[in-house]
Amino acid sequence: MEACNAYYYATRDPLGEGGDFTTAPEIHQMFGELVGAALADVWLRAGKPGDAVYAELGPGRGTLAADALRVLRRSGFAGQAHLVETSPALREAQSKRVPEAAFHDSIDSLPAMPLLLVANEFFDALPIRQFVDGRERHVIVAGGHFAFDRDGPIFEDSPMRQSLAETLSWRLATHGGAAIIIDYGYAGGEQGDTLQGVRCHQYSYVLDHPGEQDLTAHVDFKALADAAGRGGAAASNIASQGTWLETLGIGARAMTLAAKNPQDTEAIAAARRRLCDEEEMGRLFKVMAVRSKGWPEVAGLSA
Repeated sequence: MEACNAYYYATRDPLGEGGDFTTAPEIHQMFGELVGAALADVWLRAGKPGDAVYAELGPGRGTLAADALRVLRRSGFAGQAHLVETSPALREAQSKRVPEAAFHDSIDSLPAMPLLLVANEFFDALPIRQFVDGRERHVIVAGGHFAFDRDGPIFEDSPMRQSLAETLSWRLATHGGAAIIIDYGYAGGEQGDTLQGVRCHQYSYVLDHPGEQDLTAHVDFKALADAAGRGGAAASNIASQGTWLETLGIGARAMTLAAKNPQDTEAIAAARRRLCDEEEMGRLFKVMAVRSKGWPEVAGLSA
């Protein structure tokens, strides 16, 4: 999974109609603006530390960063933007939307400063392990094709996700700041096979087209919260994306945008439904904050 996704993301821009999937920031600006508003609010309540920086893990095309930073700048935030991205194709797109950004290959090289960090649909693409009856499932070659070596009831975990969450938590605990993690997944305890491939906006068998399709698996937010605790930071409640966005005021923002752009009223309403409705992204996608214990809670995610 790690090898396939490394090649996949390094060789293309996978987003949009001409790609394989669409993320929330690409649906409408309201998403990034509300993320930016939540970060601006927690920064203001933390006392407006002047050395704080914006950071994002896996920033896609830079759309979320551009929308969030626009709101942050209006609040008086003047910190630098730091993007953790390894794909040359996506770095090029990000540099057009956030030309002032500094790029990083990993979280380890982010500055030792308070972070206002976002990770949207980042953890789902990190590699997982699967176990059947307590034995790890492997990929083998059978009949000239990739195949799994065993089947049955599956349990998944992801040491890489937990390690990165613990590292992020340690940085927040040591230097201050808050992180907002948004992804599809579950609150904890669920079991089963969630590994999936997506190609041309359609589900695809995970062992087909190696390196030519997006491979993801549902995120165990409880495991991330536990890892954050081990790193010394505080994890928030886990909320559904729809509930969180509605709590932050996406309805009011949609009305304001529609009043200014009446010709876009229907498109704005459709975007809100796609982001918030339970049968769309609203329930499957979850939101959790991780913060330094010296920083206030992120709005809408009180523990």
